[in-house]
Amino acid sequence: MAEMRGGSSHRHNHTHTHDGSGHGHHGHDHHGHDHRHSHRHGHHGNLADEQSQRRLALVLGLTSFFMVVELLAGLWTNSLALLSDAGHMLTDVGALALALFALWFSRRSAPSGLTFGYLRFEILTALVNGIALVVITVVIFHEAWQRLHAPVEVKSLQMLAVAVLGLIVNGISLWLLSRGGGGHSLNERGALLHVLGDTLGSVGAIGAALLMSATGWYLADPIVSAVIGLLILRSTWELLRESVNILMEGTPVHLSFEEVHGAMLDVGGVTEVKDLHLWSLASGFDALSAHVVVPEIERSDEVRIRLKQVLRERFRIEHTTLEVERPGDTPECPPGLEGRCGAWQPARSQSGD
Repeated sequence: MAEMRGGSSHRHNHTHTHDGSGHGHHGHDHHGHDHRHSHRHGHHGNLADEQSQRRLALVLGLTSFFMVVELLAGLWTNSLALLSDAGHMLTDVGALALALFALWFSRRSAPSGLTFGYLRFEILTALVNGIALVVITVVIFHEAWQRLHAPVEVKSLQMLAVAVLGLIVNGISLWLLSRGGGGHSLNERGALLHVLGDTLGSVGAIGAALLMSATGWYLADPIVSAVIGLLILRSTWELLRESVNILMEGTPVHLSFEEVHGAMLDVGGVTEVKDLHLWSLASGFDALSAHVVVPEIERSDEVRIRLKQVLRERFRIEHTTLEVERPGDTPECPPGLEGRCGAWQPARSQSGD
């Protein structure tokens, strides 16, 4: 999440290895702890943030201006396609403003109680963007349904001129946003989806205007509006799915739990991986925690280093918390729950007591 991780550079390493049973944790003895927090910030992150802010600000200005133009033109020409696109542009203005605010807010110094800063604010704004897209699409569907039953005359030539102008404006906005790699953060991706929806709206409006001017078939206006709504919903689904998955701390969509678990087991000296958790703090910032069983406890440091190398190089997971234990320190995972069982679970619960 290059756009969202500005700020100072910091790394914390905490490693504790115990050869005896003097350290109790949840009623069990643990013989190795490793808590390493890798947050990559600094000059390149700040530069990316500034470039992202400039792009979003330019797109916000263009979108705000043309939203007013399209709203007035939609009322003048009586075109639902233009009015729908103007309504969508209104959500774009809010989405872009939220994205800009999130970039600024995420770089603020956080209080001591927020140990990860404001990284999750990006996800919250992305979720709001997705919900706004769904709401505006429902409004489009409702109005299209009304016009299918009662078609109205549309000034198709004037509508065509405004739609062509809108296509040009949206094309410029898409070009500006795509210069950032298509939006690596959820906020830029959300903004890109909004503008893409507007571009599709302009294309649909052009097609409807040409058809109506040639044939006088005014049902084309609500039909094109409904098709645009379906395309917007399809594009929005991935944004909402990933946002909710991050907020629910689910396994990142680009990672496989089974693959990560298997790769950790393949590391020499590891006989079992328990209490494995994979989640994302924000887009592009994945984290992992696990209990690792190492019979040869004197190899714990060597095993931890190798595990971190595998997780970093193969899965790009920088933020890891690994706790090394001996066989029998905590209950084994039952069949079918390999890696998923809680290492804190008392042994008696396995026998049904």
